[in-house]
Amino acid sequence: MSASQPIRQALGTGNERLRGRVLNIGEVLGELSTDFPGISASKIRFLEEKGLVTPQRTAAGYRKYTTADVERLRFVLALQRDQYLPLKVIKDYLDAIDRGERPESLPGGMSLTPRAVSEQLAGELSARTLARGLTFNELVRESGASAELVKNLANYGLIAAPESSSEQGIYDEHSLRVARACAKLRAHGIEPRHLRPFRAAADRELGLVESVVAPLASRRDVASKARAAETAREISDLCLNLHSALVNGHIARMES
Repeated sequence: MSASQPIRQALGTGNERLRGRVLNIGEVLGELSTDFPGISASKIRFLEEKGLVTPQRTAAGYRKYTTADVERLRFVLALQRDQYLPLKVIKDYLDAIDRGERPESLPGGMSLTPRAVSEQLAGELSARTLARGLTFNELVRESGASAELVKNLANYGLIAAPESSSEQGIYDEHSLRVARACAKLRAHGIEPRHLRPFRAAADRELGLVESVVAPLASRRDVASKARAAETAREISDLCLNLHSALVNGHIARMES
């Protein structure tokens, strides 16, 4: 059984129009470009290099992609874009499926079973894509934060204020996540003014990450930029783990 067969069962066969077809890399780009405008042949080859997809090869060495390969690529790109997950985490999940295992949840905690990924994931990820472009009123509604709180978050630099006025511009997914967290923190008496150190710490962490990936990011080829972005995600994830371990360790000592 090829590596693509278990994932075909897990992710579904996707577009019926493509069922049974074998595509070249140009056709794959055509299938993915609507949902992922920045996709390129270099990016797909980078994902292959990382073991996320393994296309067939002709006798002459040309890559040939099955429908399952295309859906696997769509799955990886969607999780990377909408869940901000490192490729290693996504690969571990897909490897588990390839081994015949049935993980209880998708990377990032999405509560879907592997067999239902194809249709249900598409709907859930579409909703996530819409959430990346929110008006001020939509941000207030989706986050559970008050209009006053959202304005204060922008004033303290915790969310990025759009170029137009704060009530007419478009806010992204990151702003939504910040507003949701801060709305819950406010219930504990923690106000935006108390959270300014988080903005400063995030800026310092970003500076550290940028200094590490600068040699890759400065290259012009797409593959190097993809590696730089993935390395940045990995370092950021490690920094978050370190922060969590330090804080939780101190809380644990409070209990002793």
